[in-house]
Amino acid sequence: MSKTILISGSTKGFGRAWTEAFLEKGYKVAATARNIESLNDLKAKYGDAILPLTLDVNNREDSFAVVRKVQEHFGTIDILINNAGYALNGAVEEASEKEARAQFETNFFGTLWLTQAVLPIMRNQKSGHIIQVSSILGITTLPNLGLYNATKFAVEGLTETLSQEVKQFGINVSLVEPNGYVTDIWGNGFNSENIPVYDGIRKAIADGHDPDTFGKTSATVPAIVKLVEAENPPLRLFLGKVALPFAKQTYEQKIATWEEWADVSVAAHG
Repeated sequence: MSKTILISGSTKGFGRAWTEAFLEKGYKVAATARNIESLNDLKAKYGDAILPLTLDVNNREDSFAVVRKVQEHFGTIDILINNAGYALNGAVEEASEKEARAQFETNFFGTLWLTQAVLPIMRNQKSGHIIQVSSILGITTLPNLGLYNATKFAVEGLTETLSQEVKQFGINVSLVEPNGYVTDIWGNGFNSENIPVYDGIRKAIADGHDPDTFGKTSATVPAIVKLVEAENPPLRLFLGKVALPFAKQTYEQKIATWEEWADVSVAAHG
């Protein structure tokens, strides 16, 4: 049977590539974005198989309304892919309150609102698959992306918990954790306040840039199709060749530190 997929952030990067791939596979796709004009070509080609819907995921009420429209139109929602998001560049000290809140509103709360909206539908169906697009930076961190790192760590914690809560209803949950890819997510620019003492870090990052560490968006299509078609999908799926080595290095360092301080930790138990 053809699956119905609701995907946010569908007009650029991963979202666009995956939306087109799902349509080519014969799935029904509800594709949301702030501006859906760039989906006109897909609408012309695939007709009723695609339902483009304008959505700002920051708005909880609108997120619930969109989910209702999708259910009314297609009759079901089999898969939710929370893909909408962006990266705020800059040191932690540089982020304004407005910028910090906006980063969490989109990357974390936008994910939460759509997740909450589809859960009653999936519970009633006794089936469904929620896929959260996280990042390798939800597992480990890089400087100059502190607020982005924080949102993805939050998505990781939310999703791990969710997977434990909804398995009983036949709902699968997955975290997709890409390493760096060449997408528009990095086009946000630096924070409004640029504190010169952090220029050295910025220069070191720029000087150390290796294009080979950034994957090609189109190459992720077979992986995401395999994920949505999996009978027993994993909780976590890395995308790219850099993510796993980076994660291993990070956890080896964490474990070494925890073990070094183990006596102190145990003594603190009382």
